Amino acid sequence: MPLEGTCCLIAQICTSGTGNSVILVFRKTRCSGVGATRATSRTEAVVDDDRVLNEDSRVLRVGLICGGPSAERGISLNSARSVLDHIEGGDLQVSCFYIDYDMNAFAISSAQVYSNTPADFDFKLESLAKGFSSLDKFAEHLAASVDIVFPVIHGRFGEDGGIQELLERYNVSFVGTGSRECRKAFDKYDASFELSKQGFVTVPSFLIQGSEIEECELSKWFSSNQLDPNSGKVVVKPARAGSSIGVTVTYGVSDSLKKANDLISEGIDDKILVEIFLEGGSEFTAIVLDVGSGFDCRPVVLLPTEVELQLHGSVDVREEDAIFNYRRKYLPTQQVAYHTPPRFPPKVIENIREGASILFRQLGLRDFARIDGWFLPNSIDAFSSSAGKFGRTELGTIMYTDINLISGMEQTSFLFQQASKVGFSHSNILRSVIHHACLRFPNLASHNEVSALSPRRSKPLPVDEAFNKQEGVRKIFVLFGGDTSERQVSLMSGTNVWLNLQAFDDLDVTPCLLAPSDDHSDDSSRVVWSLPYSLVLRHTTEEVLDACIEAIEPVQAAMTSHLRNQVMNDLMESLKKHSWFTGFDIADELPVRYSLEKWVKLAKEVQATVFIAVHGGIGEDGTLQSLLESEGVPHTGPGEAASKTCMDKVATSLALSHLADLGVLTINKDVRRKEDLLNVPALEIWDELTSKLQCETLCVKPSRDGCSTGVARLCCVEDLAVYIKALKDCLLRIPPDSFSKSHGMIEMPSPPPELLIFEPFIETDEIVVASKSVGEKAQGLVWKGNSRWVEITVGVIGTLGSMRSLSPSVTVKETGDILSLEEKFQGGTGINLTPPPASIVSNEALERCKQRIELIANTLRLEGFSRIDAFLNVDSGEVLIIEVNTVPGMTPSTVLIHQALAEQPPMYPHKFFRTLLDLASERII
Repeated sequence: MPLEGTCCLIAQICTSGTGNSVILVFRKTRCSGVGATRATSRTEAVVDDDRVLNEDSRVLRVGLICGGPSAERGISLNSARSVLDHIEGGDLQVSCFYIDYDMNAFAISSAQVYSNTPADFDFKLESLAKGFSSLDKFAEHLAASVDIVFPVIHGRFGEDGGIQELLERYNVSFVGTGSRECRKAFDKYDASFELSKQGFVTVPSFLIQGSEIEECELSKWFSSNQLDPNSGKVVVKPARAGSSIGVTVTYGVSDSLKKANDLISEGIDDKILVEIFLEGGSEFTAIVLDVGSGFDCRPVVLLPTEVELQLHGSVDVREEDAIFNYRRKYLPTQQVAYHTPPRFPPKVIENIREGASILFRQLGLRDFARIDGWFLPNSIDAFSSSAGKFGRTELGTIMYTDINLISGMEQTSFLFQQASKVGFSHSNILRSVIHHACLRFPNLASHNEVSALSPRRSKPLPVDEAFNKQEGVRKIFVLFGGDTSERQVSLMSGTNVWLNLQAFDDLDVTPCLLAPSDDHSDDSSRVVWSLPYSLVLRHTTEEVLDACIEAIEPVQAAMTSHLRNQVMNDLMESLKKHSWFTGFDIADELPVRYSLEKWVKLAKEVQATVFIAVHGGIGEDGTLQSLLESEGVPHTGPGEAASKTCMDKVATSLALSHLADLGVLTINKDVRRKEDLLNVPALEIWDELTSKLQCETLCVKPSRDGCSTGVARLCCVEDLAVYIKALKDCLLRIPPDSFSKSHGMIEMPSPPPELLIFEPFIETDEIVVASKSVGEKAQGLVWKGNSRWVEITVGVIGTLGSMRSLSPSVTVKETGDILSLEEKFQGGTGINLTPPPASIVSNEALERCKQRIELIANTLRLEGFSRIDAFLNVDSGEVLIIEVNTVPGMTPSTVLIHQALAEQPPMYPHKFFRTLLDLASERII
């Protein structure tokens, strides 16, 4: 079948002859989806050359500052990584800076920004980074070395006016709101007071400050708001913290005071808010973009997002009172779903946008911000004191609750979700924010005289030229999703690969979702959706699938298109006046649905290479590889046979069992059927397993799942009974500390696995990483080295028979004995030491380890790339295999990127993924 819609449309600004009217003219360019383009504005095909900077134009030097003293410093690192990915290059030169927990400032390499968490490098900053003796010296350096600062510090010192005040004192230009306005907006209590004064409906709240806790006064507040002092449901949260850190639901005065005291004693904040719990309301968040000139503020609110909390399976009764907490914000699970635009009446959306715009202007905010709030339908009792205030509408009440001065900027954050819905790519929205900030500083005027914004990942192509005839351009399909418990990580991996490969002008990259299977269909008839840009930027695969179906539903599609056009017209009214803005670069496209069989044939027809990012299931068991290879379609990673072997942990051990004399060891395993576990007494099973495996504690894991799903340490028969009950009850999560030994949240496969593997639990030495030096020799690392075994993970890369080991990483568990889902894949959590510190693993042992890893890879006939997890004896370099991942995690904070950056010369993410892609073209099918 022919490839449809191989071009997308880029809106450019044209004026009529009178100069009084604006026409959106879209420029044809390669699109991110296979489907036909849909544009509801007046369109005209135009082929022109991108405007380029004059040779004598100065490069804009941007200082990117991340870190900070708050608990959000890990998220700050994620944001910095994303910003760096999308603005670096051409006319923008980025220098990276980091402020640690103790407020010490450092100039760091861009490679360190790709660390999973600040703890990955905090302990070695003094040797790897340039430190400044004081924040004043740091500001002096910025004044001399950069043109403008982009602060991406979330929470304290980033959004409370701290960094802004420092920069203002030294006349350093910066993106975002000024210090005085930040201080007022960041404090939730002060902001609520100001909003009320400005005529907005606000949530009734009570302030607990320092040690001045008056139980009597709080009881009166409960009563005045018709809340039972013993059981009334409220929200307790810090007044000066973000990312939902410390936010909790409490019941009654005593519980509220206890939670407030806990927050104060933990040092999160000494100013605590108690707010009414908004029963039955819907939470929303809206990005506001200032498109005015200089200090002439003209805020435009993008399409808001509705945040829907979802409950699945068996949950604790109080889980029904769940809130949008830190875990739900930053880890993709089905506990939350986003809807952009919200499922509110159009008039409500219009009112939300209007109110957020007024609020932005009245609070004196600059460049961009994110404003959160709630919509309470009319069926819910409104606050009597709110009569006549902004937010009261015929359809319900709108309240604004949180103002985020530096919104999160992870790859699929609200900023990029909402921006892509109205025509901005990641690069376009970030560069628009930076260039708008430059307007306020006369010394930066020259940087805005010419266009610096033509999206560097877009390139004009002839209108009618079919893709398979385009010379020098390769078609790439990035496939992610599936129906295993790893599908959400797969979405993160696929999104990251897709965004990175767009850096190359000779690639035309299409993101594709493998939809969950129908139990009654075979693999070849499964559904694949090719996706337009904005539909990829979702929280879960379920959201992506729902968005695909919604996008082709006529009524919903028409409403979304209408809202999109409204916002784009509002934006264009001012953006047309700025020479640096060249137009929108994301068209309003439709997704296209294929059977997997037809999708594979399409890949063959257009000579595409498939980048496989489907974790588990048919992505790693050889099924997908077989379908592609039968049609001669090149793909990344190992072939069918190797994939099938590595997917089966028992088969992997058997394939390597003959290498024991060469220092490659395997772990004894016992496979049990779920049915047998449910029907045999736990004590009998425990005695059989510990006797057969000759151990006192066990590790249990699903036979065919990864990402730490369902993996637990069992120390006694009671632990086994708890695990079996979780299988029986089909629990989606085993709560923290359900077993006899402390542990974190354990995500469980859904549906429960039919086969489970039991093996001896391998004791490794505890490694403690401190951000502050605990001794001159320790350099922040504490390791006793009693057992001499550590857990490692290492990538292998190359061609069949010639696989090469990257530098191994020592994995550090922060809670419990098993790496959690968060520690593996959620940026800002989890610690990896890459390369292993010489104080733990000697160079000699490390080299022997790498030789054995390469032996394993070549014995298993791996090719392209894979990741091997193992235990390493730090003295002998012996390797005890845990498992082999033929489609390893490729998220922005994945350990593979750390290892690629440790190579000489370093391989940055876009180069690393390009290398993996090129290896696919070298394979013999």
